[in-house]
Amino acid sequence: MSEPLILAVPSKGRLKEQVEAWLADCGLPLKAAGGARGYLAEMTHALGVQVRLLSAADIAAAVVGGEAHLGVTGEDLIGELPGAERALKLTPLGVGRADLVTAVPQSWLDVDDMADLAEVSHDILHRTGRRMRVATKYVAQTRAFLAAHDVDFRIVFSGGATEGAPASGAAECVVDITTTGATLAANGLKQIDGGLILKSQAWLAASLAAVWSPTQRATAERLLRIVEARARARGTGLLSWSETRQDEAAAVLGDLIAAGGRQRGSAVLLPTDRVHDAGLDLAGAGAGPISASLPLFIFDQASEAGERLNRGLTCI
Repeated sequence: MSEPLILAVPSKGRLKEQVEAWLADCGLPLKAAGGARGYLAEMTHALGVQVRLLSAADIAAAVVGGEAHLGVTGEDLIGELPGAERALKLTPLGVGRADLVTAVPQSWLDVDDMADLAEVSHDILHRTGRRMRVATKYVAQTRAFLAAHDVDFRIVFSGGATEGAPASGAAECVVDITTTGATLAANGLKQIDGGLILKSQAWLAASLAAVWSPTQRATAERLLRIVEARARARGTGLLSWSETRQDEAAAVLGDLIAAGGRQRGSAVLLPTDRVHDAGLDLAGAGAGPISASLPLFIFDQASEAGERLNRGLTCI
């Protein structure tokens, strides 16, 4: 029997719930193996897939290191690892959204943007002989970003409660993840203009460091085709009519296609918020009766993500 495709998904927290809901919505629900506290899961309707339950940070490391073929984790975590280019981002999930930002104390009234921060950092070095301290756990991305903005700094690694570093005297500035900015504000901090380093979200990523057999590549492509088909169907309506009414539909259909609709025989796919008007227009042109439905999946001839994966694996 061939080795399974290894897919790593989050083992706990809000992201676990969101990823499991996303898979279930794609018709690929997970079932825990070995009880609720187990670290393996089975994927319904997907043979040849071994699902491993790991922390989001461990998933990023497993994908970059080649221990998992596919993994769902935050791009902020991937970006912190040496060899991050070995993780090929394939499909965004639209969940786990957060911004990696630069923030300073609200009392720094004259610091509004990155140019101001660079000026302050040079002033601190000139006055004290020490570089401005920046607290973060996102060391690699912080170094690259601040260096590109001519900031004099040194990193103070923070394993947790980063936003409290300025108040405790551990640092002057912070780089941290935020979703609403409320925690920064509660700790007397403000995000500065131009200080956005990354708009992060959860991605399905593939490992270019893993060993891929032809069977594992075929299994991955099947999974990618399913999730892409579900993504195409979300927010899409299908209007259909009798083939004998094609002539009546032609005039209106041309306008719908020009506005982004996609014809499928005697049917057209279009955003759901346009279904009512388009259906009425088609019926008014004599193409009725018009049937409207919401497709669960829209399968295309090829998988864009699958093709990118194959190109990535071919280049290594």
